[in-house]
Amino acid sequence: MIESSFGPWGRVLVSLLNKFGDKAAGLFCYAFLLLVSLILSCMFYYIALGEIIIVDVLAVLFFAGVTSPVLISITIYAMRQLEASKIYLESATQQEKLLNQTLKDNINRLNNEVDERKMALHAKHRAIEELRKEIAERKKTQQELAQQSMLLRSIVDSSPDLFYYRDQHGIFAGCNKMFELVIGKSSGELIGQSVESIYPQDYLPEVLRTDTEVATTQQPMTLDVEYPVDGESRWFEMRKLPFINDKGEYIGLLAFGRDITSRKEAEQALETAYKDKGKFIATLSHELRTPLNGIVGLTRMMLDSELTQQQKSWCNTIFSSAETLGNIFNDIIDLDKIDREQLDIATDSINVSDFINDVVNFTGLIADQKGLEFLIHRTGILDIYALLDPTRLRQVLWNLINNAVKFTHRGSVTLEFKRENRESGQWLSFSVIDTGMGIPSDQQARIFDMYYKAPDTTGANAIGSGIGLAVTKALVSAMNGQIHVSSIEGQGSRFDVEIPLTLCSAPKVQSYAGRSLYILLVEDVPLNAEIATNLLEQRGHEVIWAETGEDALSLVATEDELDLILLDMQLPDINGDVVAREVRADSHYDNLPIVALTANVRSAEQELQGISIQGALAKPINTTRLDKMLAELFGIDSNKAHTGGDEQSVIVLNSEDYCLLDVETIIDFVSSMGVKPFKRSSDLFETLNPKYCEELRSALSAGDIEEYSSVAHKLKGAAGSVGLQEVQLHAKVMELDADNVGADKLSQWVVELEEKIKDGQASLKDAISVLGSNKES
Repeated sequence: MIESSFGPWGRVLVSLLNKFGDKAAGLFCYAFLLLVSLILSCMFYYIALGEIIIVDVLAVLFFAGVTSPVLISITIYAMRQLEASKIYLESATQQEKLLNQTLKDNINRLNNEVDERKMALHAKHRAIEELRKEIAERKKTQQELAQQSMLLRSIVDSSPDLFYYRDQHGIFAGCNKMFELVIGKSSGELIGQSVESIYPQDYLPEVLRTDTEVATTQQPMTLDVEYPVDGESRWFEMRKLPFINDKGEYIGLLAFGRDITSRKEAEQALETAYKDKGKFIATLSHELRTPLNGIVGLTRMMLDSELTQQQKSWCNTIFSSAETLGNIFNDIIDLDKIDREQLDIATDSINVSDFINDVVNFTGLIADQKGLEFLIHRTGILDIYALLDPTRLRQVLWNLINNAVKFTHRGSVTLEFKRENRESGQWLSFSVIDTGMGIPSDQQARIFDMYYKAPDTTGANAIGSGIGLAVTKALVSAMNGQIHVSSIEGQGSRFDVEIPLTLCSAPKVQSYAGRSLYILLVEDVPLNAEIATNLLEQRGHEVIWAETGEDALSLVATEDELDLILLDMQLPDINGDVVAREVRADSHYDNLPIVALTANVRSAEQELQGISIQGALAKPINTTRLDKMLAELFGIDSNKAHTGGDEQSVIVLNSEDYCLLDVETIIDFVSSMGVKPFKRSSDLFETLNPKYCEELRSALSAGDIEEYSSVAHKLKGAAGSVGLQEVQLHAKVMELDADNVGADKLSQWVVELEEKIKDGQASLKDAISVLGSNKES
């Protein structure tokens, strides 16, 4: 601004001042002014006067020299002030610009802050509104939760079942009113307390044990607990469950309990009723069997004596009638056992053919009495020994046969027995077929129901107890078998039974190495005592008889040479279990064997539980089981073991060593025909099998699948007849599935067949060698 006011000279002066300082610039200006004064004065005087007057020039110079310093000082000062003003103005201008910019920035920032505050205010209003809504919803939720909690608490407290919760340390954290009533403390007294401070010491170990088991296994547990409530013993069904968090950690235990006292009392009453019924049935059976034993025993003794043909016929009729009555007793006892799920199957080694012959004799007798034709058919090798329960199996057959005879007024009764070799093993199948009135088709599904009796053709109820077939089905099921019925009304009925067979060797005849035993027989019925005494004396034993329990105890105390006590369980003065306890109370008789005689073996074993006895025999006494019992107690002379008097070697092959063969079929063959005939059959199969294989290939080449199946069927039968089990099964697959596979598979089967034949024949030759050496030895 200054430079523009003074023009170029001002700018020069300012430049000099800035460049050389005030003094140097002042001297320069002073010299310059003197020079200008000299020049101007000379020019003036020369122009004006035409000459230059030195004195006047010097006067001008003097004047200029005197005035110039003041003028220069003033000018320099003015210039400096102007420079300072310029600097100030520039600074002020710059500050003003900065202030303006700052002001603009502040205004912009203030505007932004205002906008932000407006937005924040709006957000605050929205947040406040949402908070109000949330508070309202939370209050509503809290009210609903409070209501639900009150409702849930009311439900839990009004529940007849108790409930409580304990944390992982066993501290009570919650319970309901029922639990308070059971424990006798309020929730305030229970919550925060440990298990040890709540339960009585008598219950504490079981509580801790079950709690630990639930916590360890993290599995729920259900148990019945007896606990006193108001001085009265109550039963609770407790359900304990682990309380698990979302991390799978055990954090406590939940327990629910239901009062089952009435159910327990009902169960106890039912158990008492079962026991009373069992005692009643046992007593009734005992009382009914007493005269029946006399009938059976005396009839057996009469049949062994000299009788006319007519007398033997009468005795046989008496005997069969008594046996039929015994079957009814068996049904009654078995009905009780079925009801208590205590039906037992006691297997023994029996000859199937001999067993069938006994049944045939009985069937022929009762069929002849009614004028019916009796037929018997046998299929397969039945002269074998198998593990069966002859009593139960005979009971099944007698029930079916008696029904067949009862409901058949003319025609025939047929028995069919068949032994089958199935993939699952050996089976005995038998059928009872009659030409009687038959069973209506709508009644056949109910024929095996308990107490059900199908009406006869006139519409009246059929005679009988209605329990025979139900017991029969239960017995068959207990033997892992099946029973089926098929019938045509007015033409007859057919009952088919299938029982699995477990083959075994013939039992050894029991012997006592010539030893005579001194036996105390305790029996209150003289007739039974006479029969049992005769049986024992026939075997060379000496018997003394006690009619009462007191007599028995007296004889035990006075007789020092007793070897055995045969003890009836029901005596007129004291029961057999009391006698046994009295004998066992004296350590002197610890080694004296006691065998119970009873009509109900299971009931006797329960009564004598805890008493050392050596066995129990059912009455009437079965001679085979009697001999077996005596042999087990007093030793078997294995060197004298025989069957029927002639020594017979037992043929044995280990099935595990001959897994490719049907060992039972081979043994049956060898037992009945001998080793040499079996070897000839094996050699014949070895000759024929290449022909069969060639026929299979020919049929395959011709694409004749029917011929392929036919040859496989022939090969299957041939292999089965010599016991080549694996070959037989493979040929069966070839026969049945030939239509379902392609030619490549059929060809592969032939190759596999040849390999199986090769391996099977090698195993078969080894088995024949073993059997031959056994026969020779």
